[in-house]
Amino acid sequence: MRKMWLSVIALALSAMTQVSHARVLERVAATGALRVCIWPEYFGISYRNPRTNTLHGLDIELSRALADELGATPEYVETDFIRLFADLAGGRCDIAMMAVGVTPERARVADFSRPYLRSDVYAIASRANRAIKSWADIDQPGRVVVVQKGTFMEPLMRRTLVRASLLAVSRPAEREREVESGRADVFITDYPYSQRMLANADWARIIAPDQPVQPTDYAYAVPKGDSAWLDRVERFVSRIKQDGRLAVVAGRHNLLPIVVRD
Repeated sequence: MRKMWLSVIALALSAMTQVSHARVLERVAATGALRVCIWPEYFGISYRNPRTNTLHGLDIELSRALADELGATPEYVETDFIRLFADLAGGRCDIAMMAVGVTPERARVADFSRPYLRSDVYAIASRANRAIKSWADIDQPGRVVVVQKGTFMEPLMRRTLVRASLLAVSRPAEREREVESGRADVFITDYPYSQRMLANADWARIIAPDQPVQPTDYAYAVPKGDSAWLDRVERFVSRIKQDGRLAVVAGRHNLLPIVVRD
């Protein structure tokens, strides 16, 4: 995992040296467009409905609010957590509004706003799997645990699993298929994605940890070194907390329990 993150960091740093682009606020004012990186599989956050092709979620609504404040139109750039930081550094997007977990490794290649959400990790198991009854049943010999590549759950599980095997996948819905089919016992996710499973998968059940595992702050990520743009995003985050918009939008997407209010 360390080798993968070193390659991600190297790619992002390379992009930072190769791309010369105007400061974000200047570019947005000149073009009238705010380019927003999203992960379209993130239910409740930045989810593209495959039937209607429309985007839904907390960060879709809030990105529109930010763009409106800037007198701009949001343009969505689809990415994932493997490519995101190279996309930011390389100028493909101006901001990532997709509940990006803040980690020391990520802070080396991007700047982050103050947090607006905070989530621990959860396990999704099949109702047919009677061997997994509690969090303690996960890290046992013969168990297979699935994570999405590039998420902070991957290094967490590599660091904490002792007896179980880890499977890191990259294709959309691959975690779900592995668990539903019985090839894996659980997949590890966060609170927003667990709500997708509750809403859409009658075969799935959620297993919460008995005590906190790794509560993680989620924030907006921006290109490294653009202090004026980071300050503008910080003011937006402060404002949506103070005027109640964050709580209202989070409530619409069943995310109120993980809102960071201070």
